[in-house]
Amino acid sequence: MEGITGLVDHTHVDSSKHNYDRGRKIMTQEANYVITKAFETGCQEVIVNDSHSKMNNLLIEDLHPETQLITGDVKPFSMVQGLDDSFRGAAFVGYHARASMSGVMSHSMIFGVRHMWINDVQIGELGFNAYVAGHYGVPVIMVAGDDGAAREAEALIPNITTAVVKQSISRSAAKSLTPIKAGELLAEKTELAIKNKDKVKPLTPPKNPVLRIEFANYGQAEWANLMPGTEIEEGTTIVRYQAKDILEAYQAMLVMTELAMRTTFS
Repeated sequence: MEGITGLVDHTHVDSSKHNYDRGRKIMTQEANYVITKAFETGCQEVIVNDSHSKMNNLLIEDLHPETQLITGDVKPFSMVQGLDDSFRGAAFVGYHARASMSGVMSHSMIFGVRHMWINDVQIGELGFNAYVAGHYGVPVIMVAGDDGAAREAEALIPNITTAVVKQSISRSAAKSLTPIKAGELLAEKTELAIKNKDKVKPLTPPKNPVLRIEFANYGQAEWANLMPGTEIEEGTTIVRYQAKDILEAYQAMLVMTELAMRTTFS
């Protein structure tokens, strides 16, 4: 949701805040531009996975009627729930830059994460989700969001199509397209991404990956380290986990970040 047109701070993406209802309407409209163009371009099935916060933001009554929506939590694979090797491509819409990078509301899962790595590759939510798609042989053919998300996607995935709906001014300000103009851009880029899908290779994850997460404080690392199989790297707030595959690494990341959120700052 942080990469959706016009949304720039927590009042747009937090269900308890005054701008949230506007934010979810724009989010739903933005999803529809992509869905509609996908069907028009020949796609036979489109599944949408709501991937923000409690993952129940999209207004199902306003979505394209042929869409199937995965909504709510807890989902075993969170933002990539429902993805398997039957899909020809994935599009990430409303995405943001990873933690510690320039971009609107940039973060990685929780605000207590500074950095995440798979082996030596630094990733955020975008990269981790793309690795899971790659596990199934599915290419990520398009990323839509702010300019920070686009730069991140282009560095990870050659030939990917990106749609920049807003330019970051700071972490809580942007120069944004209007929803109508963003919709035109998204439709154009969706058509292009589907046309060029065969030029994009899946982001293949390494075998037996090592997941490393650097937290903002040691208390968060201690909580994450309660998960069996983890260790804190000495002298750091980095928690390390040796996984059998990227799916196990992904679920380990979910557990570690959920545990880390239990830390209090009082």
